[in-house]
Amino acid sequence: MTVAEAKKRIENYCAYQERCHKEVVDKLTSFGMLSQARDHILAHLIQENYLNEERFAKSFARGKFRSKKWGKNRIISELKHRNISKFNIQSALQEISEGDYLTTLDALAKKRLQEIKETHPQKIKRKLADYLLYRGWESDLVYEKIKELV
Repeated sequence: MTVAEAKKRIENYCAYQERCHKEVVDKLTSFGMLSQARDHILAHLIQENYLNEERFAKSFARGKFRSKKWGKNRIISELKHRNISKFNIQSALQEISEGDYLTTLDALAKKRLQEIKETHPQKIKRKLADYLLYRGWESDLVYEKIKELV
């Protein structure tokens, strides 16, 4: 594949949805592009605003919080996995309002509590805590919510 063809395909790839640098580099590697060509294409994408890490991080945080109901710990972990800088991660977390965050935790905990079929209070608390912690909610908020609900 030529550099021009790869550039066109990767522009379409980035235009379809927000991408991070890591995803684009992986995609270019799958095309069999050499490191010099990858760097040239990455520079082009950044210059033409196809690729923007801060925009990606903000979009990712908003989307995962709204659609998958992830907590901040899970979002941070996933962004770190994609090599996003601490500054951009902090900027992305600002996209989630504190009120929405606590309301979502409350709704998620109540919904999960109704789904748990256990009768022993300790087992109920453990299952609810495991569920919320897995989704990336902060432990202090989780245990506070469990005390309130169970």
